[in-house]
Amino acid sequence: MADAAQLVADANHQLEVVTEQVNEARVQLERQQASAASAGQTAADAQTRLDSFDGQIRQLARSAYTSDGLSRLDVLLTSGSAEEFVHQLGTLDAIAGHTNEVVAGVAAAADDAAKAKAAADEAAAQAQKSYDDIAAQQKDLEAKIADYQRQYDALTAPQQQQVLAAHGGDTQPVPSGVIAPSAAAQQAVDTALAQVGDPYVWGAGGPDAFDCSGLTQYAYSAAGVSLPHSSSSQAQMGMAVSRSELQPGDLVFFYSPVSHVGMYIGNGQMVHASTSGQPVKVASLDSMGSYNSARRIAG
Repeated sequence: MADAAQLVADANHQLEVVTEQVNEARVQLERQQASAASAGQTAADAQTRLDSFDGQIRQLARSAYTSDGLSRLDVLLTSGSAEEFVHQLGTLDAIAGHTNEVVAGVAAAADDAAKAKAAADEAAAQAQKSYDDIAAQQKDLEAKIADYQRQYDALTAPQQQQVLAAHGGDTQPVPSGVIAPSAAAQQAVDTALAQVGDPYVWGAGGPDAFDCSGLTQYAYSAAGVSLPHSSSSQAQMGMAVSRSELQPGDLVFFYSPVSHVGMYIGNGQMVHASTSGQPVKVASLDSMGSYNSARRIAG
């Protein structure tokens, strides 16, 4: 029976790994969509620039340097007076002086527009592929969650506690008077601690239910700091800090590759959305057993 509990505990961990992979895929999709939007705006800007070379100037530029264009002899033969001849000749010289710049500008704008449009199309295609991949992963994840729940429900109460302890860590009282090194970190810590007791839901980012990276994202959002909803991406944010240098508000990561995140609150403790069946809680860092790294987001 102990083997059954261990198998379910392993399934629990693997489910969180998959959940965080889905979260990371969503983060990448959002970035690609932003890239597509930016490239599309660049294409629109380039087209506006191209359109700014109005028809009259472009026609004059072409007229000055094509075989069908005006020559000084044409100007002389078509001028009705000496004054008109001087005026037209001056116009022709002015056109000649700026034609290279104008034509180069037209060409550059056209080239920019074409490249930007191609980039926008490529980014959009990548975003669509990511979306399709996410949809497939999400469907698979929902099936795995249902299967896991059936396995968990089949365990005895002691076995269920064994599963929760294996992945969720211990449960400790909520400390009072946690002091963070900065206003932003303090707000994040206070917000995270205020969620203690809220349920764990895979993929949730608040305000009433959370997964691990959803909780830390939500807490720092309250402090005006934007974090991606992914433990893997959060592990690349801010500044790396050693375990001996941890301060309240630092994010602590577990497993390799990273698939779980909590927020350090001092005294070897963290607050985290631990695992299915356990609410947001305070636990010791050592109770997780798979410490990976830490990042300072604010402080």
